[in-house]
Amino acid sequence: MSPPFATKYGPYALIAGASEGLGGEFALQIAARGLPSVLVARRQAPLSAIAERILRQHGLTCPTLACDLRSPDLLEQLAPVTDGLEIGLVVYNAATSVIGEFLDRDLDDHLRTIDVNCRGPVLLAHRYGRPMAARGRGGIILMSSMAGTQGSAMVATYAATKAFNLVLGEALWDELRSRGVDALACRAGATRTPAYESSRPQNETSPVMEAAPVVKAALDGLGRTPSLVPGAFNQAATFFMSRLLPRRVAVQIIGNTTRKMYAK
Repeated sequence: MSPPFATKYGPYALIAGASEGLGGEFALQIAARGLPSVLVARRQAPLSAIAERILRQHGLTCPTLACDLRSPDLLEQLAPVTDGLEIGLVVYNAATSVIGEFLDRDLDDHLRTIDVNCRGPVLLAHRYGRPMAARGRGGIILMSSMAGTQGSAMVATYAATKAFNLVLGEALWDELRSRGVDALACRAGATRTPAYESSRPQNETSPVMEAAPVVKAALDGLGRTPSLVPGAFNQAATFFMSRLLPRRVAVQIIGNTTRKMYAK
């Protein structure tokens, strides 16, 4: 029998991108499984609101840190909050996206996306994964996306960073499992979050999942598989696009779909 969640991944989790949407839902569901989390995101007010809700509902105190996850000194900013805490679970949910034709967006927009979506998870997985491996237990969840399955026009850099997270998560699953650390890449599809709603996608025809079942699938899948796609529709779509269609056709279909979604 597997040890209880809080025993295997406690006594603290760290969630990057925890202010709302999937990150906030991770904090709530992890608390329901007995763990407080260090909550990290750019805005303090929503972090404080989630921490207060968890304290009220579960009696757990969650430290918070408002910081920019692309900061060159990210680990130095985290140190005063996490030093002295045993971080047994890292969830990297933070992401930024550049929507539009690749050449029409400023280079700084693309580089910011890479810093937040790729550099951030490498920093946190390395910094907190080492003590996990030394203890012989822990977990790392990297939020990827179905956009990372193939090239996706209009969100080219974002999709590429999500492919990076998928490959990184799967590689860590294989490397770290012999050292007692579970890793998982969660390839989420369209999910109803404030960030998704604010992008105002048009002509969206695919089902949009709520945050709660996506997070539950990730937490339940940790330690069981290197990567997963939440939702039956998303699983079928991923199989169809990646296994049955020629690569060029899949890329064109996704590109045409994304153009329609974000048509002005």
